[in-house]
Amino acid sequence: MGVEVRAVSGASDLKAFINLPFRLHANHPQWVPPLKLERRIFLNRRLNAFFSHGEAEYFLARRDGRVVGRITAHVNHAFNDYQKKNWGWFGFLEFEDDAEVLEALLAAAAAWLGERGKERMVGPACFAMNDESGILIEGFELRPMIVQPWNPPYYQERIEAAQMTKAMDLLMWNLEVSDRAKVLPVIFELAEKVRSEHGIRVRPMRRWQLRKDLDAFAEVYNSAWSENWDFVPFSKKDLDAYAQELQLAFDKHWFMIAEREDTGEVVGMAITVPDLNQVLAQMHGKLLPLGWWKFLTKGKRTDRVRVGFLGVKPAYQHTGVAAKLYVEHFNAAAVRPQTGGEMGWILETNTAMNRGMEAMGGRVVKRYRVYERLL
Repeated sequence: MGVEVRAVSGASDLKAFINLPFRLHANHPQWVPPLKLERRIFLNRRLNAFFSHGEAEYFLARRDGRVVGRITAHVNHAFNDYQKKNWGWFGFLEFEDDAEVLEALLAAAAAWLGERGKERMVGPACFAMNDESGILIEGFELRPMIVQPWNPPYYQERIEAAQMTKAMDLLMWNLEVSDRAKVLPVIFELAEKVRSEHGIRVRPMRRWQLRKDLDAFAEVYNSAWSENWDFVPFSKKDLDAYAQELQLAFDKHWFMIAEREDTGEVVGMAITVPDLNQVLAQMHGKLLPLGWWKFLTKGKRTDRVRVGFLGVKPAYQHTGVAAKLYVEHFNAAAVRPQTGGEMGWILETNTAMNRGMEAMGGRVVKRYRVYERLL
């Protein structure tokens, strides 16, 4: 029987869309099942802030009535407006090890984007690059951290055989508090002078004013990341949603703001979260009967963190603020249950950040690849 691809229609199709990776990856110990309720909310067009500046269609592939693959096609209008591009994206890619299935899925996504006049199809990204992005091509033996995808090796082989070409690699760097001796001494020297020579202090973000602190985060993000290949500014609705998500993972030891003491201007920041995948792995996609308790006691169940954002405004990148934020992470790891983790992803073209990770004694442990195809 041939492969039939149709748009998701109704609750039954959506359930099948969410459930497919549970069947495909159930026997892979590294795969972490997402919380099904969270996935349902994330895919809801009324509840996900992405749909305030984007549109999407969801597709299921079936062979002889059985679901064998899924994909989304989407347009991020905010990205295209800022980058002055006419790109379309695909994401949420899952498929059986079958070239015909993948080709049918990619063809459906390309057709949907082509109907909307897009010139290029890029992905995977779910729905934006700050969410799960890329195909894992190195680090299969490691469990993914929060907001990291995991896929078996055949995904890369199949997608490259389908004439998708590399657009960008995303790197994850491992850092351990026990590796402090590997840090170049200049990092500590720069960090020590930040306050005395530049009048800049680092303080924790505060849960009760997290939404306000995220406005400061966006100011830094929109300045420090503006030249990046994938950059799109955060909107107010994006920040509203992000604040709600971060409340679930908030830890004042890992959420940092660097600001001038004289004016209060925020010049740098870091958002690091405990690896909630360590908890999700025990919940099997469900809150009941005991999943909710495991989540509420997550602080005792996680010993790893993911550094998701760490940046400094360009005007202050000569002051050693980044070094100070690096050192504060080592200090936090010395007193918290989380003694190490991963930094990233970082674009392979971001020379400054990748050199910074080398200076901190880090090493690349995972590599994700984003692909593209002209339409």
